[in-house]
Amino acid sequence: MKAIAIEQQGPGYRLRLRETPDPVPGAGEILIRVAGAGLNRADLLQARGLYPPPPGASDILGLEVSGVVAALGAGVTEWAVGARVCALLPGGGYAERAVADAGSVLPVPEDMPLVDAAGLPEAAFTA
Repeated sequence: MKAIAIEQQGPGYRLRLRETPDPVPGAGEILIRVAGAGLNRADLLQARGLYPPPPGASDILGLEVSGVVAALGAGVTEWAVGARVCALLPGGGYAERAVADAGSVLPVPEDMPLVDAAGLPEAAFTA
């Protein structure tokens, strides 16, 4: 899949499109076919080398996404393939596909464009 990678992390960072393996959902996770990704201060700080991702998180930027459920990990029963969702992630959102913990996923209303829904998770979970 295509993903955006940090090149030359630090004050003069650049973002580059690269090929990377598809993520695979583990137990309690879902795979999302990404339609949109939010841009957060944490993403900008991480690109500058000032905010490390949590241990075990993807090195791909992107803390919130929207899209469609593409696959379910073991034990996930509250979501279905094809559902319109948005999610808060520890990283990995600037890619064609991203994995999210099923507990960090919200439904997207049918009348809301998926791209617009990418900015909901951070605000919704914070509120």
